Amino acid sequence: MRVLMIAPTSFFNDYGCHVRILEEARALQSLGLQVKIVTYYKGRDLPGLDIVRTPPLPWRSHYEVGSSRHKIAFDLYLSGTALATALRWRPHLLHAHLHEGALIGSVLRTLLRVPLIFDFQGSLTGEMIDHRFLNPDGPWYPLMRRLEVWIDRQPDRILTSTIHGARLLIEAFGAPPERVIPFPDAVNTEVFRPPLPEEMPELQRLREEWGIPPGRRLVVYLGLLAPYQGTDLLLEAAAHVIHQDPQVHFMIMGFPGEAFYMARAAALGISAHVTFTGKLPYEHAPIYLRLGELAVAPKMSATEGSGKLLNYMATGLPVVAFDTPVSREFMGRDGYYARLGDAGSLAEWILYALRHPEESVERGRRLRARAIAHYSWRTAGQMLLEIYQAVRQGRHLPAWVSVSPRRGADLSASLKSAREEAGKAVPGGSTPKG
Repeated sequence: MRVLMIAPTSFFNDYGCHVRILEEARALQSLGLQVKIVTYYKGRDLPGLDIVRTPPLPWRSHYEVGSSRHKIAFDLYLSGTALATALRWRPHLLHAHLHEGALIGSVLRTLLRVPLIFDFQGSLTGEMIDHRFLNPDGPWYPLMRRLEVWIDRQPDRILTSTIHGARLLIEAFGAPPERVIPFPDAVNTEVFRPPLPEEMPELQRLREEWGIPPGRRLVVYLGLLAPYQGTDLLLEAAAHVIHQDPQVHFMIMGFPGEAFYMARAAALGISAHVTFTGKLPYEHAPIYLRLGELAVAPKMSATEGSGKLLNYMATGLPVVAFDTPVSREFMGRDGYYARLGDAGSLAEWILYALRHPEESVERGRRLRARAIAHYSWRTAGQMLLEIYQAVRQGRHLPAWVSVSPRRGADLSASLKSAREEAGKAVPGGSTPKG
């Protein structure tokens, strides 16, 4: 089977949705499918992947993350490149990522008469608001909202990275429930794993290389740096933590805006306790996460997934996160949950986790077991292949596919479980009680 993936982003870059695209493609290739990825002209080529890039824009040669008015031109170029590639290669199925990809895919679907799968990774208007590109009270919001609703109703199936995303599509955007399939992010649990005894010298070398003083307890973060990712709040929380326990050190791995956040750390007086690595290749992420004693996930977005949680979980790290439906869905009762948007609450939970090491280690162990049981790419690849085959053959999907990775549940039961689970364990992310 030939699958044309449409990726309206500068694939590959070392964050978020790029990791999902990469791991989906690899999982499908391991099952014998041919996968071609059409994407923007910038990005990192990876061995074993068939990537087709657009021509460069004459007036825009540098890379951008998130919403931008220049993306209109990027997507026009991508549309032409995708059409030319599809006419030449004749795919059996289109797999579009993000709403711009789904819009392009909807046109190609009509022309080629092949099924379209839409990989939904968050609300289009929600992301534009998160990136401060769209004012929810402005004149453009209703138009963009209507466009998003229209796009959500075109594909043959929509994959969502969380059950919360499925609920959002159905309840807020009117997507047909029978077309929505919760297909959570997954993780390679053999690559992301706890450290082995023989790796300790290498881990010690990395600590020394990055100038982390001996005896410091390391809290790690991996992901983009931006307000909607909670980076500002993370630094505020770090200042509270370091004030109470100077033996804590934070390693913040990600981009862009490292210089801005380094200056922010300096203004807070915590530069000696915070290490910024800048952009970290995805291949290096597993060993760097093994340096940590605790991981933190302060993402603020209410609609996007949070794949970094699965990397933390597979590594066996206890995790402090803001209390969001996505965090609850992935970690259940085993995460530490701070009040959303509250740096003080985030700091309290970080301190609580560090001051209760036996409990934290046990939570980390259970989180890894949860990742292995429910979020393995090996299982996800088989599920994705079954979805493809069913859509191409025009048949209904088995119940375990059409709902959730937890076999045997239906969509209503999955959503009910997610709502119930979100109401348990420290309601609202209240102050730690020991």
